[in-house]
Amino acid sequence: MSIQTINPFNGKLIKEFTPINIEDINECVNRANECFKDWRKTSFAERKKLMLYVATILKEKSKKYGEILSLEMGKPISQAVAEVEKCALVAEYYAENAETILKEEKVITDASESYIRFDPLGVILALMPWNFPFWQVFRFASPALMAGNTCLLKHASNVPMSALAIEEIFRDAGFPRGTFKTLLIGSSLVDSVIDNQLVKAVTLTGSEAAGMQVASRAGKNLKKSVLELGGSDPFIVLNDADIELSAEAAVKGRLINNGESCIASKRFIVEEKIYEQFRDIFRLKMEKVKIGDPMDYQTELGPIARKDLLIELDTQVKKSIEMGANVVTGGEILDLEGYFYSPTILDNLKPGMPAYDDEIFGPVASLIKAEGVNDAIRIANSSPFGLGASIWTNDINLAKEIAGEIESGSVFINGNVKSDPRLPFGGIKKSGFGRELSHYGIKEFVNIKSVWIK
Repeated sequence: MSIQTINPFNGKLIKEFTPINIEDINECVNRANECFKDWRKTSFAERKKLMLYVATILKEKSKKYGEILSLEMGKPISQAVAEVEKCALVAEYYAENAETILKEEKVITDASESYIRFDPLGVILALMPWNFPFWQVFRFASPALMAGNTCLLKHASNVPMSALAIEEIFRDAGFPRGTFKTLLIGSSLVDSVIDNQLVKAVTLTGSEAAGMQVASRAGKNLKKSVLELGGSDPFIVLNDADIELSAEAAVKGRLINNGESCIASKRFIVEEKIYEQFRDIFRLKMEKVKIGDPMDYQTELGPIARKDLLIELDTQVKKSIEMGANVVTGGEILDLEGYFYSPTILDNLKPGMPAYDDEIFGPVASLIKAEGVNDAIRIANSSPFGLGASIWTNDINLAKEIAGEIESGSVFINGNVKSDPRLPFGGIKKSGFGRELSHYGIKEFVNIKSVWIK
């Protein structure tokens, strides 16, 4: 079965790719392992030079690579270019900070000398999603490579051009052959890669179902895994919040990346005193969003990435409506050539409805009324997911207290949830385990080794 790039703007086939076979996979793994033996011995200075060149390429060619992202999965070009430029930031962060983060730590014990060192593990397999085709990869690869590991990428099958472009960037920057390799394979061959004894760990960003499969396989092989899975992030609006400002942020928080983001705001939990006012302003702002060609810099909302995902989204909305949800605005597939869905707000939601319980991957907002602060916290924590959350209020001390009670990997106060190279990123509950980014992320794939000397 071929791997294809299909333009979600018009449903047309752009290019087909022939997947590699198991013999090719084993050759790639062997090469990555052989490369690791030398790469782990390179100095941080040498790695830094190459990684900074990666950042330079990303910045200089951000438009070129951004167009690939928009073509393959439909995100607005302005967001696609910004994604590529953000990848340069994470490359620069680890280029500049890896040596300091991984410096030996002296510890006073009963020994003459004792310290902790951080050694690379070896070949790391990354299973990455289509929604942020560059960012998801670079936030894994930059720290992994700077720590001295080598990387194999199995990207989502609908973004092969992105996957090959990333390999091209590392090659053009001068990274040795074998340090980073894209595997054009389907999901059926992933287990065989995880099973390979030369692969030392695996990281996945994707669905809950994929996470369970990968974690199970990695566990069977006693291999380290890091999982960043789905999210149903609460966006909590308290009575004293700036309603106009929070409603504007709500639109951006829900529609970022066409709504196809794990950390997009999805459940809008609003105190009842301001509920109707917030709902009405939110609706007006959602209805003004410009929908269209993702290659147009004026476009704010592009198509859903694949036809099957569009149908799944519509099914979730229709089922919620059948169960009693109310359509505030939208709620339908648009009559356009590509895979477009209308900006949607649903309310009158109850547990058991897909729009209340499930992760909705698309431009659909679930609006939920809270009786008060404690009720808002209860609703926020009722989700099986725990990736991110945002709180909107002028009472910062109260927001800090609430942040301590929210079950999630991050809480943003008066700002939409986002990832930052300087902050750890990841979730709890069914949103996965482990952390990416910051000094925590680079230490996920190293051997934290104690050395004791008498």
